[in-house]
Amino acid sequence: MTMHDNGRLGPIQWAIAGRPLPSEHVSGDQPIAVGIDEDAALFGVIDGLGHGPDAATAAMRAVDVLKDARKERVEVLVQLCHRVLANSRGAAITLARVDFATGTLTWTGVGNVTANLVAKAPTGIQIRSSASLAAGIVGYRIPEIRPAQVVPIRAGDLIVIATDGITEIIWTTLISPAPPLL
Repeated sequence: MTMHDNGRLGPIQWAIAGRPLPSEHVSGDQPIAVGIDEDAALFGVIDGLGHGPDAATAAMRAVDVLKDARKERVEVLVQLCHRVLANSRGAAITLARVDFATGTLTWTGVGNVTANLVAKAPTGIQIRSSASLAAGIVGYRIPEIRPAQVVPIRAGDLIVIATDGITEIIWTTLISPAPPLL
């Protein structure tokens, strides 16, 4: 069962894609894309540890917390998820808040869900910034949450958040420019 969704939050167009492992019916990887208010939106990916129903349950618990508390700072959101996931298998979580009015991206993460800010440059596609991730498992053991990184964003920038299920080849394909039409 493949998961696809897309939409618009303020000036941001977003899209997600995912699928469970071939032998599974549900995925422990869950995205979130939700408006905070008219000036900001929250994006992220929650990767429940392992795979299958238990991983999906942990990830969906975190999604529910994030939707309910979306107006909190991203550091606070990670701590809220940590409390809710205490009796689950835990998760890796990376969150990105986009503030439309200030043109900034505020992000943080615990675990191995990578996040990169990708931009076009005269020399091609380049990664302008990457989220600094802390080692740990949300719901089991997390370090003291550092202040989130804040980076400027521009029209045309692309935020790519991916779990460890995305290989380097797939990731490179995601950010590569489309071949010219003949």
